[in-house]
Formats: sequence, structure tokens, C-alpha cells
Amino acid sequence: MRKLPLLVLAAPLLAQDSLSLRDAVRLALRENKAVAASHAEVRASAARVEGARAGMLPKLNYSESFARSDNPVFVFSSLLTEHQFGAANFNIGPLNRPDSLNNFQSLVTVDQPLYDAGETRHAVKSANLARQMTVEDERRTEMQIICGVIRAYYGAVLASESLATAEQALRSAAADLERAESVRAAGMSTDVDVLSIRVHLAAVTEQRIQRRADLDVAQAGLNDALGLPLDTRHTLITRLSPLDPPDLELVSLEREASAARPEARATHLAAALARTQSDSARAALVPRVGFHAAFEADRQQFIDKGGANWLASIALKWNVFDGGADKARIAESSHWLERAHAEEQRVDSAVRLQVRRAFADLRSAGQRIEVAKAAVAEAEESLRITQNRYQAGMSNVTDLLRTETAALETRTRYLAAVHDQRIAATMLELAAGHLSAESEVLNR
Repeated sequence: MRKLPLLVLAAPLLAQDSLSLRDAVRLALRENKAVAASHAEVRASAARVEGARAGMLPKLNYSESFARSDNPVFVFSSLLTEHQFGAANFNIGPLNRPDSLNNFQSLVTVDQPLYDAGETRHAVKSANLARQMTVEDERRTEMQIICGVIRAYYGAVLASESLATAEQALRSAAADLERAESVRAAGMSTDVDVLSIRVHLAAVTEQRIQRRADLDVAQAGLNDALGLPLDTRHTLITRLSPLDPPDLELVSLEREASAARPEARATHLAAALARTQSDSARAALVPRVGFHAAFEADRQQFIDKGGANWLASIALKWNVFDGGADKARIAESSHWLERAHAEEQRVDSAVRLQVRRAFADLRSAGQRIEVAKAAVAEAEESLRITQNRYQAGMSNVTDLLRTETAALETRTRYLAAVHDQRIAATMLELAAGHLSAESEVLNR
């Protein structure tokens, strides 16, 4: 079979960038905004872990305030904390109707959990699980982008090859028209043959016009997948040729998919997160113990006429009854855990089914290629013989047009089969959880 030429992905320009499939994938991962968003989400979840770890560290707070009032209780207590209380302040008159008083207060407090029933430990574990889920989501996003780029890239190459096939068919139809005119001039046929071939030539011309339009759209689709302006031009250098896939076992691929697919790993992490949250809800029934310390300075003026005091305490807090809210949270978390286990099973089944679908598509595409390859060789040989027979007056125009159409259709089916094999190989890598910028499927 003759090799079909690979055309440039657009009308000729003075300069175009050569772009391999692997380079296209790397470009998309660098430029696509969805990747940037997922990277930011991963960093945010990592910061959330650090925030959760702070739960067991002491909390130090400082505050500065100013108050002025003639409230008897305020004045009495402020004089005591400012160390300015004297015997004259016991007089009934000043006690009941004191003059207004300033109070500048500086306060430093320290709070340290001594035992929180595992609340901080559960919070850190939950944050870590959530971070791992965002990592899996990031990997899933990258895999989907890679898959989209591969589809768009081979779609553009297929459109280019299809255009080349249509142009080859157009040249063949034009040659048939010359033969028909020469046969008619020799008195071996009528105008009907010439008119029939002209109709066929018009139909092939329409196909070429449509395929050129398809090529423009495919090019724009590739640029969209790459995150580039839609009018960017490329010379695609990865050819649309049949793969020679390695021997693969469906059972091992399904097992790998259950362990490696981001969706499957995310459901496992979600189940672990639900379990941790259930443990955290039960921990609400256990008492907490904490330490509190404070240093306070109160002054009538900002820098003098003041005093200081301190406080240290250990407190136990036990939520004995809260109207059943804790019990409801425990029940809710149990139901979420049940849902997470059900989701694990559902996703595992869906992942295995996707592997089987991609495996079957890859195998059937390979078989279609062999059939189409033989059909192309036979159709081209049949066309060559029919053209010679027609020119010699041994065949009619109907046979000629039928073999022309058959040759075009078999070439198109061959290209479609090769394209489908490439996409099926990609989908199998995706389904198995192996697809990445370094995957072998980008080289083959």
C-alpha cells in the first residue's frame, strides 16, 4: 500500500513550529489553567494541614484597651487592679457616685490544651487525607488534559490525512475525466460517460472542501486543548501510524486500575476520611483538659499610676448533655462512612468496566487495521486495472466510478482504524491509571 502523505496542519505559512505529541502534552500541562488551579488547591490543602497541627501548640494573645466610666463597680474594680485603692475610697459618697476614671489595660493570655480527646490528632489526619485527595484530583486533571490533547492532536492529524486522501481522490477523478474525454474522442464512448465522471469529480471536490473545513476546526480544537490562541499554526510531526502494542493481560490491567486510578484512590481516601470524622464525632463525648494563664496590667494613665496581676488555671470541660447534638453527629458520620464504602465499590466496578472497554477497543482497532490495510491494497489494484480497462474500452464508466468510490472509502476506513487504535491505546493507559507526560503511548 502506498504511504499517505502527512500534510501541514494549515495553509502554508512562512514559519511554523514543529510540534510532536509529547511536546504538545508538555505545553498543555504548562499552559492549561485547570492545572494551575489544581496546583493551587494542593498548596492550599498543605497549608490546611499545618493549620490543623497548630491545635496542640499554645495560643498566645495580647490585647490593649482603654475604658473610661463613672460606673461604681467599674471605678471600684479599676482602682483595685490599678493598685490605687485607698481608705478614702470606702466613703459612701464616692462609692455611690464616684468621679469618672480612666483604665488602660494590657492583657497577655496563654492557652494550652493538655488533653483534647484526640480532636487535634483527628483534625490533622483529616487534613492530611483531604490533601491526598486534592493530589489525586490534581493527577486526574492532568490525565484528562493529556487525554484531551492526544485526542485533539490525532484528530488534527486525521483531518490532515483525510484531506490528503480527498486530494488524491480528486487527482484520480481528474485523470479519469481526461481518460473519458480521450475515449469519447476516439468514438469508444458517449457524452454520458464524461458527464458521469464530471458529477463524480464534483462530489469529490465537495468532500475536499468539507475536509479542509474539518482541518481548520481540528487545528483550532488542538490549540484550545493546548491553551493557545485558536489561530496558532503548527507542523505536527508525530505521524498517524499503526501501533504495535505489547501483550497485555486484562486481569492485571483491572487490578492495576483499582490501585492506581485517581478516582479509585480518591474513594479509598474518602472512606478513610469518613472513618476519621466518625472517630472525631465520638470523641466529643470525652472531657477536655486545658491550661490558661494571664498577665494583666491596669493603669489610670498610659505609663503610670497602675498595677499588675496574673492568673493561672487548669480547667476540665465535659459536655454532659447538649440536647442530643453529639449523638446526631455520630449517627450522621456513620451514615457518611456507609456511603463512602458504597462509593468505593461503585467506582471500582466503573473503573474495571472502563479498562475492559478500552482493552476491547484497542484489540478491535488492531484487527480493523489489518482488514482495512488489505482492503486498501486490493481497492487500489482494482482501481488501476479498471482504469486501464476503461481506457482500452473493455470496461464501462459505472465500474470505473464504483472502484474510485471504493478506493476512497477504504483509505478513509484505514485512517479511521489507525486513529481509533491510537485513541484506544490512550484510553487504556488512562483507564489503568498510567497516563502521564512520560507515558510510552506518546512515543509509539
